[in-house]
Amino acid sequence: MDGAAAAADEKKKHAYSLWGVPPKDVTIRLKKLIDGLRSEFGGPEFQPHVTVVGAVHLTEQDALSRFNSACEGLKPYAAAVVEASSHCGGHFGYKRSTPYMPHLSLLYI
Repeated sequence: MDGAAAAADEKKKHAYSLWGVPPKDVTIRLKKLIDGLRSEFGGPEFQPHVTVVGAVHLTEQDALSRFNSACEGLKPYAAAVVEASSHCGGHFGYKRSTPYMPHLSLLYI
């Protein structure tokens, strides 16, 4: 890849989202439930998570910079998803079209 192509690739935007991941023991139980529902109803495979910030389009470098910045003011939390979403959403410049509704998806179809 020449220098111009590499520079263009660095500026290419991708969709990123920020997830809260449950503890390992909870993840294992949720994954079994999710996999059972997927085998019965179809849909893609995905890891158990609570979306903290929905899809934003950023360059890889910008996404990493914003992620690191957001992490500086955030500690592990038990259930403060609304506050974490507001905090991280501000760092990512995420604009909500509707109020944030914390949820954990069990099936995508």
